[in-house]
Amino acid sequence: MKLEELSAVELGRRIAARELSSREVTLYFLDRANRLDGELNAFIHIDSEEGLRLAESADNAISHGDVASPLAGVPVAIKDVLCTSSMPTTCGSKMLEHYQPPYTATAVKNLTRAGLVPIGKTNMDEFAMGGSTETSHFGLTRNPWAKDRTPGGSSGGAAASLAAGMVPLSIGSDTGGSVRQPAAFCGVCGIKPTYGRISRHGLVAFASSLDQVGPLAHYVEDVAAILQLLSGHDNRDSTSLKQPVPRFTAELNKSLKGIRVGVIHEHLEHEALDSEVRAAVLDGQRVLEDLGATLVDVTLPHTKYSVPTYYLVAPSEASGNLSRYDGVHFGFRSRVSAALESPLDAMIARSRSLGFGAEVRRRVMLGTFALSAGYYDAYYKKALQVRRLIANDYRAAFERVDVLLGPVTPRPAFQLGENTDDPVRMYLEDLFTVGANLAGIPAMSIPAGFTAGGLPLALHLEGPAFGESRLLNVAYQLQQAKFFNAKLAPV
Repeated sequence: MKLEELSAVELGRRIAARELSSREVTLYFLDRANRLDGELNAFIHIDSEEGLRLAESADNAISHGDVASPLAGVPVAIKDVLCTSSMPTTCGSKMLEHYQPPYTATAVKNLTRAGLVPIGKTNMDEFAMGGSTETSHFGLTRNPWAKDRTPGGSSGGAAASLAAGMVPLSIGSDTGGSVRQPAAFCGVCGIKPTYGRISRHGLVAFASSLDQVGPLAHYVEDVAAILQLLSGHDNRDSTSLKQPVPRFTAELNKSLKGIRVGVIHEHLEHEALDSEVRAAVLDGQRVLEDLGATLVDVTLPHTKYSVPTYYLVAPSEASGNLSRYDGVHFGFRSRVSAALESPLDAMIARSRSLGFGAEVRRRVMLGTFALSAGYYDAYYKKALQVRRLIANDYRAAFERVDVLLGPVTPRPAFQLGENTDDPVRMYLEDLFTVGANLAGIPAMSIPAGFTAGGLPLALHLEGPAFGESRLLNVAYQLQQAKFFNAKLAPV
């Protein structure tokens, strides 16, 4: 039996019915991960011992009639930006290469309480700053569909491990598209929930007003099931909202008749949009109309400012968040000659210069400049004002429509190394995703077939705050209509 072809929900059902044990399922996926990862480099750390311990615990509970959730006993991979006391947390950086957190992130705790089995930590762009998983201190990750191409970033390891069938579920984080873009490039589903829906406690901060934890899976039903477990208020996160959590899986079968789908004019007609990506969106429109949806043209007039706004707000917040990495309390410390005679500031400067990669240093310097005296009003304050205009555009759009439809990325997965010497070009890969983070709204990437060359294509769905149920329902109906099928990469 090829377990990698089963949905996570189906695996959970069979484990609960004791047709399969969590131990044998976990061993199966650990074997695939260890066999396949040498070529892909999707994992930074695989923990077979801890994974099997948790699997045996899940089996023991199930044998006593205690099925903690529909996903109890199912393996999951965790992006290495979420703290885990049982495994290192490196954020893909030399700065945290040997860091072992003293606590576990709430999102990960929620999964283990529900009986899921984390088997490892996935590779990522350093401190989640990148769109290709090429800036990791632990080496780049390859796309399972085409190994000379990027899996996207920064959650590239999470998407690649899933696409290759090394795990049935994975968890990433999304600051400007870091769940959705890798999901699009690797042909899987990925959702960024409403800001505040999932606790950020234990999520190593990049840009605190933008960061969100988000799950990835092959099937929409799996995304709904794991989102249910991840969501909810957490007193340890001041931005966590006391919002009721819907039963996401129970709301997947609603008819789309009469639902209003807004087609974003500025995205669909953008000059940078690849023709095959555009064709996939048009195909999606036709399927939605066949399902009873009404298409409405929508304009987001300030969307053209999303990328420059994001690349002022995010680096500014990063410059503050990353100031804690000074080589004093924890993390990498430069061992310079005559260290006892060196001034403290010299040690800190050298530790940061050697501990951070080029992209992290670039963004920290950009953010520090934008916040500096004499430039704050012209750059950071202006960016916050434009951010509000972008959010207002979305708010106005959702007065007319129920969901928005468009492309996730301007083009399919690009070649590894193609953008490494051109940071602006790399930043423009986030063209269609950063707006949802700036507005704090939920957004989802779903597969939409393949290019003529066999690369995955995707659709982008965006909804109003706390509109995850609606997004999941639209995505599920598209999947049920066979618009896209969950497929594993041929690795």
